[in-house]
Amino acid sequence: MSPRIALANSADHAELHPHDLPLAAALQAAGLEPVAEVWTDPSVDWSSYDAVLLRAVWDYHRRYLEFTEWLGQLDKAGVKVLNDADLVRWNADKRYLLELRERGVAIVPSQVAAGACLREVVAGLDGQQIVIKPTVSATAHHTIRGTAGSADLNRAMDELPDDVYLVQPFQPEIQSEGEWSLIFLGGEFSHAVLKQPAAGDYRVQNDFGGTAELLDPPAIVLNGSTEALAAANTRRAPVYARVDGIVSNGRYLLMELELIEPYLFLPLAADSATRFATAIAGRLS
Repeated sequence: MSPRIALANSADHAELHPHDLPLAAALQAAGLEPVAEVWTDPSVDWSSYDAVLLRAVWDYHRRYLEFTEWLGQLDKAGVKVLNDADLVRWNADKRYLLELRERGVAIVPSQVAAGACLREVVAGLDGQQIVIKPTVSATAHHTIRGTAGSADLNRAMDELPDDVYLVQPFQPEIQSEGEWSLIFLGGEFSHAVLKQPAAGDYRVQNDFGGTAELLDPPAIVLNGSTEALAAANTRRAPVYARVDGIVSNGRYLLMELELIEPYLFLPLAADSATRFATAIAGRLS
């Protein structure tokens, strides 16, 4: 029988996302049997699968405790998770950026603040353009931008839930030059896109009108991304990874290391779905 692999999605995307259809076909061509499953569905027998591949689990940050408990259940059942469950848990909280900084990775300057400390941290950046985002979040959820000390930002902060936040200076290069996303499959560089926000916005996600163009990355971006991924210090290279970063004043800065079901821009890059499927099959052999 062909190895069975569950492609885990959220309930809002119970069927395969259209962007994952090429991957499903490539997995079948590689001798695997992909099946779309909802990660919160209690009726799923995850132990019947040879592996679980995280795909459109786009609600994990809103159900974080439930998500980590589910990963624990997979661990107890001996079900292989791609990427590894320990790596996913580490990557789910953006405080991993501070660990990477300690390992020598140049990141966008970041401070962590919780509760009442958030306003104290913001006060120390008075007059600066800043971005505030939860340490556990995705797709700009509860992310705000503004001038520290301004009435507008104070009102926006009033609407934020009590949580742990990452506070960063806004990087104008995102608007002027764009943000790079480099895709690594099986530990090897596969392809890169340059993401641009819509006019007047700073969010590069497609949900907010952002665009992405397949491009060859400059050496500074490729080298910086490769080094940032290596600093994750895993025993085995992640099966998939997206490394997001910018070039600021001639220096590569890591924005985020995406190891949990990120959008991998497979439809833009020829043969990337096949490379991804080959990497997955290699982990199951």
